[in-house]
Amino acid sequence: MNPEHVHPIEISAAIITVSTTRTADNDTSGIAIRQILEQAGIPTVYYSIVTDRIEAIRTEVFTAIQKSNCIIINGGTGLTHDDCTIEAVLPLLDKKMDGFGEFFRMKSIQQIGTSAMLSRAVAGILYGNAVFCIPGSTPAVKLATTELIVPEIVHILSHANR
Repeated sequence: MNPEHVHPIEISAAIITVSTTRTADNDTSGIAIRQILEQAGIPTVYYSIVTDRIEAIRTEVFTAIQKSNCIIINGGTGLTHDDCTIEAVLPLLDKKMDGFGEFFRMKSIQQIGTSAMLSRAVAGILYGNAVFCIPGSTPAVKLATTELIVPEIVHILSHANR
């Protein structure tokens, strides 16, 4: 990373879990994301659980961008009939970061094999904020948050807010 491309930025995070079954008590993926961010010194200022509905997800995204500049949405990225996180978020993005999904799948193949191709993980920029859509399994959120999001978030936001 070129140091000239990185600027001091205060990062605050929002975590949105897309699920019809999880609660704040059993949302192990949301909890894992929060813990990883805390260890990196990134406060979580917004957290919600939303059902797999396009309008509900979009409402949460627009609420989150009012409060934070790093939005991590977990769940609803697969191929089942009710997975709609990507359909909800992708049309909203000003810019898409193709490399995020590519790197996520590349790293996932080491953990889960060729099943990694089923992931539709994406990321991009919305109004200068970073938005990440990742699978909802706890190993997947740990991988994405630890190995991709935390190491690059300052760099991403520096470019997004030039």
